[in-house]
Amino acid sequence: MSRASSGGNLRSDTESSQKRQRSLDLAREVFRIEANALAQLAERFDQVPFDKALDILLGCGGRIVVSGMGKSGIIARKLAGTLASTGSPALFLHPAEAGHGDLGLLCEGDVLVAISQSGDTQEVVAMLPAIKRLGVPLIVIVGETQSTMANEADVVLDAGVEKEAGPLGMIPTASTTAALAVGDALAMALLEERGFSADDLAAHHPRGSLGRQLLRVHHVMHMATGIPSVTLAARMVDVLAEISSKELGMTTVVDSAGRLVGVITDGDVRRFLESKGELVLQSTAEESMTPDPVCMRADALATEALRLMEERRITSLPVIDAEQRPEGVVHLHDLWRTEMI
Repeated sequence: MSRASSGGNLRSDTESSQKRQRSLDLAREVFRIEANALAQLAERFDQVPFDKALDILLGCGGRIVVSGMGKSGIIARKLAGTLASTGSPALFLHPAEAGHGDLGLLCEGDVLVAISQSGDTQEVVAMLPAIKRLGVPLIVIVGETQSTMANEADVVLDAGVEKEAGPLGMIPTASTTAALAVGDALAMALLEERGFSADDLAAHHPRGSLGRQLLRVHHVMHMATGIPSVTLAARMVDVLAEISSKELGMTTVVDSAGRLVGVITDGDVRRFLESKGELVLQSTAEESMTPDPVCMRADALATEALRLMEERRITSLPVIDAEQRPEGVVHLHDLWRTEMI
């Protein structure tokens, strides 16, 4: 390779490295601008309009309809989804489609939440006369509080920012982040005031990784006749029959009141056979069981059951009620089938 060619490659590599460094610096500046926008928003956020917005939304007898155009429309779709999945019936209305029949989605008793950076988005403004005729309360999340939408709204939530991120200073970046945060603040406050619980969230998210994380033990455990169970006086022949018939690799052992006092696993049986031979068949469940077994409550998270079973290296876990009576058995394979791991 010639010296000229080598020098050219070196300059090219240096220029490429410098360009990539400028890109990284820009990325960090975007983070700073958007973080500062949220910090400033938190400092000036006014409780009075926020409280009024919450009162309107909590009193909504219909649905919360969220609308916005362009990038604000994307934020509006996200807010509608968050509200719907956290106990507040909601849907997205495209403002351009509203003028072509979709305004029929709005009914008396609904509330409209409209999002716009300028507050003068034509497609949203065009909806306002019909909104007023329907008597639907209007909450706006806007970047400009002196705007058409703000003037017509029942509640104005300020999502204004000092500047957008990026070299052009015009691309919706900090403004959409601020609008997103205001929407999330509304959704989380509504969740709190409604008393929306983790169980409620699980009911709204039956699939996906979130749904799997929120599964309770009672969703996956074997119940009723599927619970292997023998008494303290049961002979080992009967114990083996119970373990085999229920196919969970174990049986619970209960006292005369039906309370869990021990377990016997197929591994226990093998170890007894190795040490006692055929004499084990003459023993009782009480003589062969492991007393005070590890157990779980039905309302515990399935992820907690999985963690405990892997930690203790057990494949089946008795589930007991408040009176120590077995009400189920959860098997490791049942948890694996939920794809929690």
